[in-house]
Amino acid sequence: MVEGLVSTIIPVYNRPAQLREAVASVLEQDWRPVEIIIVDDGSTDDTAEAARELARMNPGMVRAVSQANAGPGPARQHGMSLARGEFIQYLDSDDVLLPGKFTAQVKALQGDLQADVAYGMTRYRHSDGSIVPGPWKGSGVARATMFPSFLLERWWDTPTPLYRRRVCERAGPWTDLRLEEDWEYDCRIAALGTRLAWCDLYVCEVRDHEGDRLCRAPARDAARLRERSRSHALILAHARRAGIAADSPEMQHFARALFLLARQCGAAGLSVESRTLFYLARGASTGGRAAGLDYRAYRVAAALVGWGGAGRASEWFDRLRNTP
Repeated sequence: MVEGLVSTIIPVYNRPAQLREAVASVLEQDWRPVEIIIVDDGSTDDTAEAARELARMNPGMVRAVSQANAGPGPARQHGMSLARGEFIQYLDSDDVLLPGKFTAQVKALQGDLQADVAYGMTRYRHSDGSIVPGPWKGSGVARATMFPSFLLERWWDTPTPLYRRRVCERAGPWTDLRLEEDWEYDCRIAALGTRLAWCDLYVCEVRDHEGDRLCRAPARDAARLRERSRSHALILAHARRAGIAADSPEMQHFARALFLLARQCGAAGLSVESRTLFYLARGASTGGRAAGLDYRAYRVAAALVGWGGAGRASEWFDRLRNTP
């Protein structure tokens, strides 16, 4: 480990032009030393060559490696295995860092030795170029910890935080999830009781665009729901390990989200995932809520018509209720 070094890990798949912009935003940081590790995740265009060109143009600062396509989690972990920095920055290839990010966040961590993650405000840019006014999601609020609020939503984006290396090593490797892998990873870090340091400035820009994105797929896509089922089950386990109270509003919110996802999986024909999530949701619910009419009715429906049939029936009733 090199003290003070910020290692930026950029997984990329078929985005040569955006990759150049992402790398430039790191090189333009006023903090030194930095290193950039580009992990080409089996691109089928000229992205790998663009990565190698960036490495040739910035010797000693940019490194480019390739792997067979495995998804963003394994690509980030590949980069992590090569990183030498005291601080770790994950950056998606379609986003950029804003000036002063590293200086502010490194100094925040150096000023609070108990904090292992520093974050600031996220700026969001639509595909038409317009910018959402104000901080994106909940990144404009200073918080001491990630849990329990991370059960409501992941209120920052992948490039927002800067991690101490030690907390990444304690959390363990990225999973092979291709969706919500970043939420699961951060909840694993949250379960360690990680303290946060907040910086009152915009630190990154997350950009929507018309290109391929893993998060862009029909909501009822079976492969997408299967990944979300895995991630939600893991996040619940992390929350329980962190000791979040079962009757807390955040845990009850997540229990409802599990039940909704169980119904969606059933409607998509994912009976095993639907059944698993149903029992996780009911187990995470408290008191009379766990024995509520909706849980009892859904379990009876599943016994009569199967978990898939219960999911489809639930969707039909939802549409009926929402019809004026």
